[in-house]
Amino acid sequence: MENSRRTFIKKSLMSATALFTMSPSVLLSSCNSRQGLKNIRVTRVDSNVEKEPLIRPFGFKGGFMTEIWQTVNYLESASGKHGIGLCTQNVLWSDAAVFAAHSESEGNSLMYSLTRRALEMANGQTFTSPLELLDNIFPELEEYAKKLTSNPRLRQTFVLNALVGVDNAAWCLYAKENGYTTFDEIIPIEYKPALSFKHDKVASIPLMAYNIPIDEIKEAVEEGYFFMKIKIGQPGTQEEMLEKDKARLTEIHNAIGHLTTKYTEDGKLPYYFDANGRYEKRETLLQLLDHAEKIGALDQIAVIEEPFPEELKIDVSDIPVNLAADESAHTDKDAIERIEMGYGSIAIKPIAKTLSMSMRIADVAHQRNIPCFCADLTVNPILVEWNKNFAARLGQFPGIGQLGLMESNGHQNYQNWDTMLGYHPRKDAPWVKVKNGVYELNDEFYRTGGGIFDPMPHYENMFVSNNR
Repeated sequence: MENSRRTFIKKSLMSATALFTMSPSVLLSSCNSRQGLKNIRVTRVDSNVEKEPLIRPFGFKGGFMTEIWQTVNYLESASGKHGIGLCTQNVLWSDAAVFAAHSESEGNSLMYSLTRRALEMANGQTFTSPLELLDNIFPELEEYAKKLTSNPRLRQTFVLNALVGVDNAAWCLYAKENGYTTFDEIIPIEYKPALSFKHDKVASIPLMAYNIPIDEIKEAVEEGYFFMKIKIGQPGTQEEMLEKDKARLTEIHNAIGHLTTKYTEDGKLPYYFDANGRYEKRETLLQLLDHAEKIGALDQIAVIEEPFPEELKIDVSDIPVNLAADESAHTDKDAIERIEMGYGSIAIKPIAKTLSMSMRIADVAHQRNIPCFCADLTVNPILVEWNKNFAARLGQFPGIGQLGLMESNGHQNYQNWDTMLGYHPRKDAPWVKVKNGVYELNDEFYRTGGGIFDPMPHYENMFVSNNR
């Protein structure tokens, strides 16, 4: 049942004989050693929030979201310069236990309270790199978060999600203080090898939930989308889930399995399934893969994301498809653990786990020849650009041509997507909208970072009394 994608992954794992053991403190020392970097002292902080309704309830992990909070975070330095960073909150994704224990609004309020606490902790801090600021506040903030949520087993991803806007504000302030205007300039030298590509296209990966009709999946292919994220792990017992997933796979393969694309090495459409940890035993997943082989679909499965519960720490290197770690790879250390367990790729979320932590995750994956792609968190249009900058610089994914991969489903889910798009400082740029299933990038995109360093009047006006 070997194919080119699996062969690539297995060879890559075998060739990664030397583990990357440099500690974060050594990394930080290296980052701070670059001459000319400013010492940045935070002297003022502020925040705001906008609550964006969804077109329909968004269900996964046994829960449903009806709105998504967008937090806006402000950091000002002693020099009078400031940075604004956005965060799309997702309590259900980051810690389903917190979501289940509270109303939707209460869960969002808890995460926003954590963001405000992070800003308070950042106020008065001096940092040279945003990674340093993250390291300075994370341990204490995590302990605070456990008490805030009354959850001693709180997932670190909940804390990282709350920190995204603070971290982005720090990167924007860092860029201003040091005179940087491009995304390439803000990447610390030790992380540049992992982010050294400059693709001229990034595939847009739409999300197909359980209840999306097969006809809509076919329509997406006809519109040019070729790499779609399809939810499996459907509701019910493990037996019911498996039968539903078998039937769904059969329907999909019958509908689009014969169609072709120019973006894969074999010309076939790749299947990307996301189980969100619903498969409780490896034997159950293997039954699904046996079914896929019987119907001739196995070789088209490019990746299965998070098939097992995070706490199920088993060797998966003999499973005959590429398994990707997502939620379970909270940090770079977690990513290393998953790679050692046999996971063949990493779904990276700069827009959910902070840009700082994502650089570290990408680096440890690059050191071990593990391919990565960017997943979404149903983020706003400006955060799409942060994700796009990252995805455009990642290496080639096995079996896929020379382009980046990035999930983007906000346009499918927000009631006010067009209004939110109006806040984008370069909303009319050619790289902002999808064309035939891909984002087409150009020199202007790389010169401007897609607009992420531009003034954003809608958000600037929230803090007008603070600006100088």
